[in-house]
Amino acid sequence: MIDLTKDDGLWVATINRPDKANSLTRAMLTELADIAEAAVGEARVLVLTGTGRVFSAGADLDEARAGLATDPVWERLSGALAAAPCLTIAALNGTLAGGAFGMALACDLRIAVPSAKFFYPVMKLGFLPQPSDPARLAALVGPARAKMILMAGQKIEAHEALAWGLVDRVVEGDALMRTALDLSADARGATADHVAGIKALVPMTTG
Repeated sequence: MIDLTKDDGLWVATINRPDKANSLTRAMLTELADIAEAAVGEARVLVLTGTGRVFSAGADLDEARAGLATDPVWERLSGALAAAPCLTIAALNGTLAGGAFGMALACDLRIAVPSAKFFYPVMKLGFLPQPSDPARLAALVGPARAKMILMAGQKIEAHEALAWGLVDRVVEGDALMRTALDLSADARGATADHVAGIKALVPMTTG
């Protein structure tokens, strides 16, 4: 349910479970983490996207009830993405919810379609967010807006997310991957060491 394509330093990992709103099982999260870790020294650009109208609804509900919501695999994935010495882009083809926030927050860039909504209903569901997510979220949008999402349970629409700095560009759906490719062009044309060297100069907020 994770499709991976590789083309001259560009890796595209696609969540492909549209019948379940791209909800994530432990096996899917493990596969994504494996991809992010394997990108070291191989990929110059890693794009994460989804199939259908939702990027990801977060944890698969059945597996969440069985403990996935607090499984360390989420942190493994976001940590691997944050540490990956390549340009990472979350190409959000639709709504981003729950634990799936972590992988997008750990990416270098986030682009989204106008219909995307962003929410992280941990207060309502009685879970804590993944440990590194609040600091990454607050670094992008500020502490008060992070609390709007995490504590007040607000659903943020794409253009408000753009104004807040949660996403970097909003583009129509048919232009989403084209925009990701445009943003990746310079990194694809460089060596892996050069990409890693420039990324290392930009301080990480956490993780």
